[in-house]
Amino acid sequence: MHDLLAHDENVRAAIRGRWGEDAVGDRARIGEIVFSDPDELAWLEALLHPRTRAAIDEWIARVDAPLAVVEIPLLYETGGESRFDAVVAITAPPATRASRRARIDGRESRLIPDEEKVRRADFAYVNDGSLEALDAFVAGVVESLRSRS
Repeated sequence: MHDLLAHDENVRAAIRGRWGEDAVGDRARIGEIVFSDPDELAWLEALLHPRTRAAIDEWIARVDAPLAVVEIPLLYETGGESRFDAVVAITAPPATRASRRARIDGRESRLIPDEEKVRRADFAYVNDGSLEALDAFVAGVVESLRSRS
């Protein structure tokens, strides 16, 4: 999404036409607009999600590696999980997430609960520990996925 907002002239023109020149490239301003108005959020998602899916599909088609990883924050919310061979859900307790962000603004309220993500995922990890523990989890996932193929 960030790349589209920064470099896709069609996206930039649509945003300019919808919210004015000041919003173009200003993610904070766009966030203020869309997270205070569900209709504006729906408009932005309709603009960005198809382009994001297409960009991911194009990238995957070019990858020459046994595994490829894509980070998709709204994977389950958009029904995108069926496009992938496996899903890894990385969660963190709310207090941990809050400590890692500069602001909490209610954006998470539109996400499905972590428990549901974990239930649906092929692999799940609660990221409330060290980087070494996370690295060990990722190494285990990679080994498991390599052994599948």
